[in-house]
Amino acid sequence: MRDDAFEHFFDEGLIEKVLLPLKQGKEASVHLCRANPRTTGEELAALKIYHPLDRRDFRDEGLYRDGEFIKERRIRVALERKTAFGRQVQGSIWVSRERETLEKLWAVDAPVPRPIMGTDDAILMTYIGDVGVPAPRLQEYEHEDRDELNAIWDQLYRAIQHLLYRDVVHGDLSAYNVLVWDGELTLIDFPQAVDPKKNRHAHAFLERDMVRVGQWFEHRGFHRPWEQIARDLWTSWTFADLVPEELRGLTI
Repeated sequence: MRDDAFEHFFDEGLIEKVLLPLKQGKEASVHLCRANPRTTGEELAALKIYHPLDRRDFRDEGLYRDGEFIKERRIRVALERKTAFGRQVQGSIWVSRERETLEKLWAVDAPVPRPIMGTDDAILMTYIGDVGVPAPRLQEYEHEDRDELNAIWDQLYRAIQHLLYRDVVHGDLSAYNVLVWDGELTLIDFPQAVDPKKNRHAHAFLERDMVRVGQWFEHRGFHRPWEQIARDLWTSWTFADLVPEELRGLTI
């Protein structure tokens, strides 16, 4: 396979072969590739390719852009009026936000894939899983016992906390974009991520994220006050400068 969407990554010597599709989502598709170890440091990589603009859903995108400053008036107007040019700009923002968020989080050891290279409509990143067995999403994962369930919750809470303390709220988190592999969780899909210091809706997004992931636990008899946990986490982040790091997040 050597379609236009893959061309850049072949030409840059980053991938050698597209092995199989991993996911077809509403915004993008993900493909498993044989990577060039000399240029990527990886044997395998995941290539996320965003769909053409006419297939992508930008509903409520203004909520996610809240607090972003765009200097050029022409671009601001196009985004507000949702013109064809505005949609093109929004598409680029969506991709660049995910790439920049992954770069920021990977640099501080957050549980996310390592971004290798990006274009205006695709991101090459580390792959989680084996050749024939991609890491399952939490939604389809079967835990073994209560101890493992507790361990998954502990990891997920601390991942959300880690993101927040690096000024990132996922904004669309659920059991569908958490991967489980070798006992470790990896969070994926960050195009709508927001900065809680800038976006006025970040607190609501955090509560919604917590409630959505909480649904997976609720269905397995694991009950917690999800909204209250999110509010407590937000409060601890708000006053983080006054709280020693070792005492943060002890209300899980």
